[in-house]
Amino acid sequence: MSKPVLKVGNYKPEEIKALFRDDERYTIGIRLYAVYQVSLGQPSRKLEDLYNTSFKQITNWVHRFEKEGIEGLRDKEGRGRTARLSEVQRNRIGILLSEESPTNHGYNSASWTGPMLIEWIAKNYQITYKKAQIYNIIKALGFTYQKGRGIFPETDAVKQDQFKEALKKTSGKP
Repeated sequence: MSKPVLKVGNYKPEEIKALFRDDERYTIGIRLYAVYQVSLGQPSRKLEDLYNTSFKQITNWVHRFEKEGIEGLRDKEGRGRTARLSEVQRNRIGILLSEESPTNHGYNSASWTGPMLIEWIAKNYQITYKKAQIYNIIKALGFTYQKGRGIFPETDAVKQDQFKEALKKTSGKP
C-alpha cells in the first residue's frame, strides 16, 4: 500500500526536493547537518532514510569534511557519468527536433516522439537509450515533452455536444 502524497502549501514533495538541488547552499547545508549528526554519535546507517541516500555517501561526506572542511561538501566538477553523445551529436539532435520532420526520416508522424528519437539515435549513432533517458536529453536540449491529443476527423461535433450535455444532466452538474 503506497503512502498518500501530501502537499505543503502548493508544493508537491518532489518540487520541494528539487529546490534543494537547485541551490548549492541547501545541498551543502543538508550534507553539513548529516556530518553534524554523525559527530553527535548518530550511525550513518540510521541516517540513510532521513537523507534519502546511502550510508556510504554519508560516510563519504564525513571523510571529505574532515579533509577539506566545507569545500569537501561541494560537488566536484566533472563528476558523474560521461555523456555518451558528443556535443556535435547533441547539437545535431537539437536541429533534428527543431527543424526536421520525422516524415523526412521515414516515420509516419508529424512530430517527434521519445521512442522515435531512441530509434533514430540507435540507427545513426549506435547508442541505445531507454525512454526515461531520452526525455532527460530532450529537456537538456531545451525542449519540452508534449503529449499529443488525438483529433479524429470522422467525429460528429453535434453528437459530441449532445453527449456532453446528457452527461452533465446525469452527474447533477449545471
